[in-house]
Amino acid sequence: MKIVDVQVRTFWHTTHLEKDTDGHDHPGPARQVRKSLLTLVAENGVEGHAFASPEQVRPHLLDSYVRPVLFKQDAFARERLWQDLAHWQRGSGGQLSDRTLGVVDVALWDLCGKLAGLPSYKLAGSYRDKVPTYGSIMCGDEIEGGLAKPDDYGRFAEWLVKRGYQAIKLHTWMPPVSWSPNIEMDLKACAAVREAVGPSVPLMLDAYHWYSREEAYALGKGLEALNFTWIEEVMDEQSMSSYAWLAAELKIPVIGPESMGGKYKHRAEWVKAGACDILRTGVEDVGGITPALKTMHLAESFGMNCEVHGHGAENLLISAVSKNCRWYERGLLHPMLDYDACPDYLNAIDDPMDSEGYVSLSQQPGIGVDINLDYINSNLVV
Repeated sequence: MKIVDVQVRTFWHTTHLEKDTDGHDHPGPARQVRKSLLTLVAENGVEGHAFASPEQVRPHLLDSYVRPVLFKQDAFARERLWQDLAHWQRGSGGQLSDRTLGVVDVALWDLCGKLAGLPSYKLAGSYRDKVPTYGSIMCGDEIEGGLAKPDDYGRFAEWLVKRGYQAIKLHTWMPPVSWSPNIEMDLKACAAVREAVGPSVPLMLDAYHWYSREEAYALGKGLEALNFTWIEEVMDEQSMSSYAWLAAELKIPVIGPESMGGKYKHRAEWVKAGACDILRTGVEDVGGITPALKTMHLAESFGMNCEVHGHGAENLLISAVSKNCRWYERGLLHPMLDYDACPDYLNAIDDPMDSEGYVSLSQQPGIGVDINLDYINSNLVV
């Protein structure tokens, strides 16, 4: 089945998030922002969709790279189409990012699932139909009633366990919070959460990403005393040697890389270097579902778990298709935000969680995103 059209609709929607100067999300007043929907159309009229930021699907990128690669090609040739698009990156002057590759790849997987009449996770080879979740807490802030103090984390973690989450990951304070970063405060927040939830709930930490080796070591030893499950991105990931050093020095598992480019190939170098105990992947991080699957199986061949970074239907898919993934990351969560509220551009959220902390995979054909096309078409950016 050939692809005959590539479309983008950019629309306005309401968000209750705002980014600080370092790019971290926090609660904020309702405001209108732009979002885009990439649509691939097959010759029989079936459509595959993927959401993106407008910058990821700019007209120049579609005209110069995406349409020439996809037009009149077999929609089921996902591997070849992904490789062909990735090949263009070198000559794009950095314009064709892994994020754009990921958006196109997700739309392909959605289209192929709909053409086959199957949930896309079953096309990928499902291992399970529901995934246990960990609640991923938003970065700390200075908001009264938010995440301003260690006790705020403790109270929120207690609520998350009552809600059903099987594990919790903290993101602690980072700039531009006035007094951060601060290892002592990080450990106080971690201790407050451990005290609140008890000894058996798995806990993880994703702290300030630019600590020194000495600081990361001190933080890791503190987490070992609190029986944490892993430590994540506490140093600049461009220094793989620093992570190899840290993994050798600590007993707590080190997970990574998250933010580094290089797709699955760079993650293979981390495994070879002993720079992590648990490998990290994510659809947005490595350029799509196709390379995320490669990363997952790369880790499996070395007897390693591979955990998926990020939420959404595409990352839920990756979390469900391999034995060596333990969790689905649900979040980011904050006491002043309702994660379960449905966005105006959807008919239902991608990852409804039951009272026991599981998210079930959609059995509808495709990725499993229930898009409100009427809303999108009525709120187009003109």
